[in-house]
Amino acid sequence: MIDNLAGAPAAEPHSPALEELDPLQAHFHEGVAPDEIEQVYHLKRAAPMLQAFTALFHGAQDGVIVRLLVLRDLAADSGTSAFSRADINQKFAYLIPESLETVLGRLRSHGLLAWDNQAGVYRITPLARNVLAALDTLLALGQPDEDEAEMGFLLSQVAGAQAVGGVTVEQLKHLLGRLVELHEEFRDAIASGSEFRLRASQAKWHTACDWVEKGSDILRAITSDERADFATHRAAQAIGRAQSQLLNMQGMFSRALNQIERQRVHLGQSGLSTTDIKRWLLAHEDLASLAENAIDRPVVPLFTTPAEMIDVAETELMTERAPVMAPGGLPNGEDAPMTINDNPAMQAELDDWIKRLSDFANLGNFPVMSEDSPKSVPIQESLLPASFAVASYRASLLPLLGDAAEANLQGATAELARLPVKFTSEDEMVQLDDPHVAAMSRATLSLNLDDLTLDLESKTQDE
Repeated sequence: MIDNLAGAPAAEPHSPALEELDPLQAHFHEGVAPDEIEQVYHLKRAAPMLQAFTALFHGAQDGVIVRLLVLRDLAADSGTSAFSRADINQKFAYLIPESLETVLGRLRSHGLLAWDNQAGVYRITPLARNVLAALDTLLALGQPDEDEAEMGFLLSQVAGAQAVGGVTVEQLKHLLGRLVELHEEFRDAIASGSEFRLRASQAKWHTACDWVEKGSDILRAITSDERADFATHRAAQAIGRAQSQLLNMQGMFSRALNQIERQRVHLGQSGLSTTDIKRWLLAHEDLASLAENAIDRPVVPLFTTPAEMIDVAETELMTERAPVMAPGGLPNGEDAPMTINDNPAMQAELDDWIKRLSDFANLGNFPVMSEDSPKSVPIQESLLPASFAVASYRASLLPLLGDAAEANLQGATAELARLPVKFTSEDEMVQLDDPHVAAMSRATLSLNLDDLTLDLESKTQDE
């Protein structure tokens, strides 16, 4: 008899005779029959399959690897369906006989290998092939990326079941649960305000959208299938709504990144920002190594003995000092020091940048765009020629183009946001032949013809 741990609740009393009939009853309260629970019924019906997985994965990891090695190697041999013991010994000559015998006995006792006593050969059972097929699908999808493997495996299970007409509500709920988890993860990343977390989640969002696109045809087939029951239709519709929520998060990512871009802090006129510094620091595995040789000479401590302290104190006490007269009035005033404000230079640079973009948009010069007029130009033709600091300053203002919230304000940046110019960037770099800028992201400036038409119509009405 084993006593309960201190503080642990005592187990409910069970009938010994009832536990002998159904050992599962020992895990349930008295008066609750396990067979009355629907999930228990389904799991009991799948007992042979569960025993097959138990035979493969019960025990230490090294034993699991050896069992899978033997079973997968035998199943992969499509040249024959039967294996004599001599063939198996030759195929697995690199295993010691005791380990091979133990593995064969375990696989045979759980129905993964069948022994044909009359022919004296082993055969792979259909149950073993089904188990290996499921494992091979999961292992193949698990190679490139963990998140991609989860979505790919779940979607492949739904697609395979739909192809043979046997998709279940549980399979759809697994896929729905993963979509809900991704939506919450992306929402938390947006709420965090971290640029690095946002960009990592945005890349993960693009991968999820690829799987959403692949699964749309499958969902349409499920919803249009007249043989599917009401629960299956409802689960498929819930998956469709979850996919729509994921697709609608593109605007949320863009607004969050634009907000971070507007609040980015630049370090003086260098063109560098705090994000560049953080990215540079993250690229170093050992940050402590950056402090090496940072101090020219070590700090040398100075120690004073009590005798020397007494000598200094006596000298200070015995020294005669002239009395200090308290000031009789306020001190004389002084002129404030001269300071240099960089705002006029920055304002002049901003005005020049707005003028260049206005000339590109042909505001007030060409009332109607002709077919020969340039509608887009590479970004380097607009930012350059300029020094690195000026080019970086101009590039930092590009996300304001077309920003509706900024356009409703007053000032030079609001005037920039109201220009009918659209900024489009790509995730590639282009090399430049410039003395100050070696490379920059590939991007273009193009005319927003809708805004340009509205602006021309308003000017025409005013005239």
